[in-house]
Amino acid sequence: MASLEILKVPDERLKQASEPVDVFDDILRTFVKDLEETRQMGPGAVGIAAPQVGHFQRIVIVDVSKTRKPVPNHGYMVLVNPEITHWEGYEMGREGCLSVPDYTGNVIRATRLEVKAQDPWGKPLEYGMEGFEARALQHEMDHLDGMLFIDRVVSRRTDLFRRKVYQKGGKSRKSS
Repeated sequence: MASLEILKVPDERLKQASEPVDVFDDILRTFVKDLEETRQMGPGAVGIAAPQVGHFQRIVIVDVSKTRKPVPNHGYMVLVNPEITHWEGYEMGREGCLSVPDYTGNVIRATRLEVKAQDPWGKPLEYGMEGFEARALQHEMDHLDGMLFIDRVVSRRTDLFRRKVYQKGGKSRKSS
């Protein structure tokens, strides 16, 4: 496995839309392992999308099971070609992103979703999700269409916030 380089704003490739996956093979599954290793390297990252590492296929990983808002959730999910088939409700919430490391922002998202996708072997998947898990999935799926959370904030003046940098053991560390 290998940790991959995260694309960061203002890299124009982050605006590129991704193509559906049509070949489910060992190359795809190896890439998913590398993508997961990269997610785990990110500070507090609950999700990652393939375009964030310059791989423009419709693949996302979401795992909110270790966060403060874990219930309900489906645990670790690899979703290939995800599609939201139903959504309802709205809620404003704060989001951050590995590709936008210096900012967080308030974004309005649906509170409940129904999603269909495939696993890395091509097997069909269906999920109903809500709350933080639904938010995380919508955030990652935006990457597949070349959107970032900063594109969705209502006002960059009032809803975008610079991350604080803390000193710990002589090293600076960004909050997550």
